[in-house]
Amino acid sequence: MTSTRTAEEIAGIQKNTLRVLVASQIAGSAALAAAVTVGAFVMQDILGQSTPWGGAASATVTMGTAFMAQMLARQMNQHGRRRGLQLGYSFAIIGGLIAGVGAETKTMWVFILGLFLFGNGQASNLLSRYAATDLAQPNNRAAAMSRILFASTFGAVFGPLLIRPAEELGMSLFGWSQYTGPWIFSGIFFFTSLINTTVRLRPDPLEVAGGLNSQAAAGLPKRSFKDVWRIFKGSAEGRLALTSMVISQMTMVAVMTMTPVHLKSHGHETVSAYVISLHIVGMYAFSPLIGKFSDSRGRHNTIMIGALLLMGSTVMSALAGDSPALLFPSLWLLGIGWSFGLIGGSSLLVDSVATESRVRVQGTADLLMSFFGGMAGFSSGFIRKAIGFHWLSNLGTVFAAVLLVSVIVRVGRVSVPKSA
Repeated sequence: MTSTRTAEEIAGIQKNTLRVLVASQIAGSAALAAAVTVGAFVMQDILGQSTPWGGAASATVTMGTAFMAQMLARQMNQHGRRRGLQLGYSFAIIGGLIAGVGAETKTMWVFILGLFLFGNGQASNLLSRYAATDLAQPNNRAAAMSRILFASTFGAVFGPLLIRPAEELGMSLFGWSQYTGPWIFSGIFFFTSLINTTVRLRPDPLEVAGGLNSQAAAGLPKRSFKDVWRIFKGSAEGRLALTSMVISQMTMVAVMTMTPVHLKSHGHETVSAYVISLHIVGMYAFSPLIGKFSDSRGRHNTIMIGALLLMGSTVMSALAGDSPALLFPSLWLLGIGWSFGLIGGSSLLVDSVATESRVRVQGTADLLMSFFGGMAGFSSGFIRKAIGFHWLSNLGTVFAAVLLVSVIVRVGRVSVPKSA
């Protein structure tokens, strides 16, 4: 419990926690960015270049993230952050290797199974942002969270740039097919995250914060999904937080997933890695500034800016046509808008939920965010195939507009009692 430690000791543990989480995040984000970028290409390699199932690769990873986030959160609630992260990274390693086998043998069900397990890596990376807030002061939670997201910049930017070397190394040294290498090497990156977390994340921040098995200590029953959902229903701030996380994820995933496919269909496949890298810069590089903004100017303002940026970016994507010139700035803004929405929503979620329910609520929020993001990624290929990439982007604009209206309405309701 925090009461048995001095403020200086807790501050020291928090610094160590952030260092460990940052290192694991860099390796994990590199693995995810490198592998997921070529996921749609593997689907095309197996099913044909004109298949509308290209978005299924990213969607399967995201679905794996969704369904495993709840399980990992349960492990964290009972055994600590370290145990949950260890389990997630271990499954991600196995998933990367299986996906590599599926890509090599062109076996769809093997590749899909690997993608689903690989999603554990994304679930672990997402839950790490909450681990960063366990020992943070209330007015510094968004800043602590943003440090973890910022660490993703280094791995996620260079991950896609390592795709070609991984492909060539796999082909030249082992005789693998073109898209096998990125998946195998991604598993190795996650192994680095696993070792780092296992050895260095001591003591466990959730245990120090008094959140380990907090439900049992408080005499509360284990919460089911239905019980956790009641918490959201009873909290207007919690609902807005969840809305921000879900819509930001859906908009970002749908447009980002189909951008490489759209570019490839117009003869710009080599450009796609750089567009995605710039997009990931937008997602993570500005997170420290966004975290400070959220702590100082409020969660509602942060979410509002995120919605506006998502609207602007999707409008630009819709206007891009067959030229990549507009896709560079639009995907960059898409990443920044996602960062505002995620940090603002996640911080608001932590603020609005009691300690004894916090870990399970976090897992459920990430489950829903990833599930709907996965559905958006899955359907994006069919939408692009049926009505075009520009209409897919326009749908993203509509989603972002819904988020903007939601936060404006909430701000209006909060301000009414103050003015009365």
